[in-house]
Amino acid sequence: MKLDHAAIMTSIRLLTLVTACAFMPVHADESADVSQLLRTGKLVEAMAKADAYLASKPGDPQMRFLKGVIQRNSGKQAEAIATFTKLTEDYPELPEPYNNLAVLYAGQGQFDKARAALEMAIRTNPSYSTAHENLGDVYARLASQAYNKALQLDGANAAVPPKLALIRELFSPGNKGQRPSVTVAAAASAAAAAAPKPAGSASAAAPATPPIAATPPSAPIAKPAAAGADTAAEQAAQEAVLAWAKAWSAKDMVSYLAAYSKEFTPPGKQSRAAWEEDRRKRIVGKASISVKIDNLEVTVNGNKAVAKYRQQYRAGALSVSSRKTLQLLKTGDRWLIIKESSGG
Repeated sequence: MKLDHAAIMTSIRLLTLVTACAFMPVHADESADVSQLLRTGKLVEAMAKADAYLASKPGDPQMRFLKGVIQRNSGKQAEAIATFTKLTEDYPELPEPYNNLAVLYAGQGQFDKARAALEMAIRTNPSYSTAHENLGDVYARLASQAYNKALQLDGANAAVPPKLALIRELFSPGNKGQRPSVTVAAAASAAAAAAPKPAGSASAAAPATPPIAATPPSAPIAKPAAAGADTAAEQAAQEAVLAWAKAWSAKDMVSYLAAYSKEFTPPGKQSRAAWEEDRRKRIVGKASISVKIDNLEVTVNGNKAVAKYRQQYRAGALSVSSRKTLQLLKTGDRWLIIKESSGG
């Protein structure tokens, strides 16, 4: 039984990466125009506009990223792979290009390469939840291949068919929204999922190209706390998040690390000491850092709070905008971080 690669592509959805924030307004206009053309399916016009911009600014990460998405949506898989591979070399701190490579490799049935790319994305950003989710999807596909091979070698093995059936049920249409999904990153600000197909069906229909939404990040800073009994608590939690971002920007490691609770579990199964050392290297080693919080919304439930916002991160010439979520726990009179995730 052969694994159906069309079923892989039906599980692909688009994630967003916006890197235009640190550049001149004309660049924001150009990237918005290209994103709009992408969203409306005008790929030839989008490519022409992207190439024209890159002729004068060949190193621009935002437009190069958009070009990779255009190539992928145009069916030029090899060219898209080359574009995203070069982006990982030039901007190794961005997890999204690795994520795109994983999707492209998965669509070709190269699941080992897809797994390696996703592991690089997670190593770059251990709190990148989308990459973790996608890696689970790829592992499931690898398991399906291994089980099929086991049946070829020993058709009498009664333990294998139930395992294969479980994987196929996981990727069946009835489980839409309840299974892992492999995600392509795009220079936009919304994600959309394509309808899944059974993983074992050789006659699965060819997938439609996932849509791209191009909405630039909005400008307002911290949203005022809502009126009510939790107003003071929400305001205190908001102030804790903003103070954490300020410490990060100032490379004040004492205040930055103090913003994390003893209950915080570092991502990637790191020890707390290893995680703190890694954060020091990544933060103190930068010539300059700017972390801004947009559209901050905090919900308080007793001694716990959830903060959702758009994070504008700038380090030197690199500028990335991403959605982020912090979970906080009130300890004494302070709100401390117990979990953080991004890319969702």
